[in-house]
Amino acid sequence: MTDLRMAPAALAVWIAAWLLTGPGAGWTGPAAWVTAVLVAAACLHLLLTAGRTRGAGRTLGAGRPTVAHTALAAACALAVTVSAHVQLAGRAPLGDLAEQRVTATLTGLVVSQPEPFSFAPGSFAPGAGQHRWVLAARGVEARGVGSAARAHVQVLSSTAPRYGATVTVSGALRPAEPGAAETARLTAYSTSEIRAPPAGLRVLDTHRTALLDVTDPLSAQGRGLVPGAAIGDTTRLPDDLAEEMRTAGLSHVTAVSGGHFAVVVAVLTLLCSLARLPRPVRVALVALASLAFVALVRPEPAVLRAAVMAAFALTGVAIGRPSQSVPALAASVVGLLVVDPWLARSFGFALSAAATGGLVLLAPPLAARLAPWTGDAAAFALAVPLAAQVACGPVLVLLDPSVSTVSVLANLLAAPALVPATVLGLVATVLAPGLPTLAGFVAWAASGATWWIAAVAHWCATLPGAVVPWSGGPAGALLLAALTAVVLWVVLRRAPRPGWPESWRTAARSGLREVLAARRRRLTRARVLTLLAAGSVAALVVVVAVPRLAVRSDIPRDWLVVACDVGQGDALALRTGPTSAVVVDVGPDGPAAGRCLDELGVARVDLLVLSHFHADHVGGLGPVLAGRDVAAALVSPVPEPAANAAATGAALAAADVPVGVAQTGHRGTAGYLTWQVLQAGAGEGANDSSIVLAARTGGLDVLALGDLEDAGQAELAPLAGRTDVVKVAHHGSAVQSRALAERLRPAVALVSSGRDNDYGHPTDEALDLYAGVGAAVVRTDECGTVALVVRGQEVSLAGC
Repeated sequence: MTDLRMAPAALAVWIAAWLLTGPGAGWTGPAAWVTAVLVAAACLHLLLTAGRTRGAGRTLGAGRPTVAHTALAAACALAVTVSAHVQLAGRAPLGDLAEQRVTATLTGLVVSQPEPFSFAPGSFAPGAGQHRWVLAARGVEARGVGSAARAHVQVLSSTAPRYGATVTVSGALRPAEPGAAETARLTAYSTSEIRAPPAGLRVLDTHRTALLDVTDPLSAQGRGLVPGAAIGDTTRLPDDLAEEMRTAGLSHVTAVSGGHFAVVVAVLTLLCSLARLPRPVRVALVALASLAFVALVRPEPAVLRAAVMAAFALTGVAIGRPSQSVPALAASVVGLLVVDPWLARSFGFALSAAATGGLVLLAPPLAARLAPWTGDAAAFALAVPLAAQVACGPVLVLLDPSVSTVSVLANLLAAPALVPATVLGLVATVLAPGLPTLAGFVAWAASGATWWIAAVAHWCATLPGAVVPWSGGPAGALLLAALTAVVLWVVLRRAPRPGWPESWRTAARSGLREVLAARRRRLTRARVLTLLAAGSVAALVVVVAVPRLAVRSDIPRDWLVVACDVGQGDALALRTGPTSAVVVDVGPDGPAAGRCLDELGVARVDLLVLSHFHADHVGGLGPVLAGRDVAAALVSPVPEPAANAAATGAALAAADVPVGVAQTGHRGTAGYLTWQVLQAGAGEGANDSSIVLAARTGGLDVLALGDLEDAGQAELAPLAGRTDVVKVAHHGSAVQSRALAERLRPAVALVSSGRDNDYGHPTDEALDLYAGVGAAVVRTDECGTVALVVRGQEVSLAGC
């Protein structure tokens, strides 16, 4: 039977930690007293009943499981409450300085691997060379006064310090987000290393760097996936592949967790067995290797959970009593949350714990019910990804309001390549510093396994209906959890059934004729032909009709650029991933822009660009914000008309969308799209202050001109160059620059205007101008929503 005695304690600790690290942070003191009283009351009750139970020959607490479990849960909750109270008291001084937004100099230890970062906090400054990392601050100097500090600070700097180094960093302190593990944020203007990392970390860093060097000659997927599968380094993973893996449910391949530890421990155990080493030596070697592996991949939340569970397993092996998975998972959760209560708010930690819990609790019963139908091996192969998907689904909905319908299939297909990719990648990591040539060959072999993973991710992510939109936030997560629980109850409430009917099995062994004879029926040739015809028609429907019905609209699934028909206004979508896009303007008031994005399957807007504040460009903001997750917004530097600018700002603030004011030269990346602001605020008035956005996606260069008029187009012309697609300025008005059109010479000119509008847009002058420079002019007033795709190095138009 599954031992669930520690589960209530783990759940109580998680709830307490989550509450105390958020809005309830100020109640840690009273909460500690309340939980202490509960623990004392439960223990007193157990002591008072001890005499009666001992007289009957029973142990303390026997017959009182509810009280004993309550006492254990309360004791664990007390421990995490006291821990949160002590740590919050240590964070308070630095938090107060952050609230005052002072300039400070911090000294501390780098406790996270620096990662590239696209934007500086609160602005859209170019992200080249920016790195984000976490500092465990131990000293702070502000306003000429130095003091001790004990808190984590998120740092954004132009230099990437070494992991484990002691550094001094100066910059502007800002408050962290509520509930964040870090006390404050700091934008650094200077960083200096005052003590190198320990020798062991320097050796491991050499291995990390050497692995990147030996994988550099590989293909794009190999350069990104081999280090990702081996050590969790995703800095070179192509954005489009990362998005496809997320859509297909394969992101765990590059997220080091229990699977990686299982591979490492299994390989080391096998080698120790072959060498016939005694048990104490085996345990010691595996423990040392596990510690080295944690330091190599960095102690992220999921890694810590896996490492602690591995420690429980090793302890069980050492004393001759292998630990059970559920108690080990619960004890790991309790111990880690007591040490760091802010892990309760970490999605990585939650996903790791949920996946492990799903595997140990759900995989065996699901496999037992599948085995009669599929056989033992296939049942286990199906049950593992199914259990993980079921357990992680509600958590994933909080991150992205959608549900992957291909995750189980993708994991089933990718499973044979996971172990080779991980093992060969780790071998290449070990060999890289001393034997780079051999390590390069091993990495090349690993890239063969990762090629298959990448191919599976691409194929599954591009299947019709690969992602189904879902309600976001806690409500969506609870709804999915409730539906999942109902389905599991229906499936698991009965014992496993026998499987296929015996007559079907006989048919499989003996053939169709024997079964039909046993049933005293004979098929004539005409009936056979009729059945074959019916089967062919059914197969045709499945292969052809069903995928077509799954497509949400007439727009092809591989669209790259879409001009939405929003009437007299602008709304342009530039694809960044399977379900994400950069959106330029949202059209006039009404649901048209939101409906267009729904038809395109856009669940996430990586960047929302509002070229200027005229109503035909910002009026449709509400439905766009309501229907999807918007990561950031970029707005014109000229807030005219003032009423529209104020209403737009209020709507973005209400939706918690970070807003930046565009400046010429700002640039960044979103998925597999790169963008740059060529011009912003060039002239007077709202139209000539339009943001001019240049973007590249899927091999297409796109330029959106907003509503630029004479002055703005004249200033832009010397800066512009040849491009593939142009969104023509001001809906094709008569005010068009010939010099600009001749500089651009686009293959496609998109004109967004309303049917029979009162402005006479688009004008013949504008249409003739762009047709004269060789462009195919496409109008939304005639064609409706139109899309551009690239197939076989050729640009194709759909929707007109």
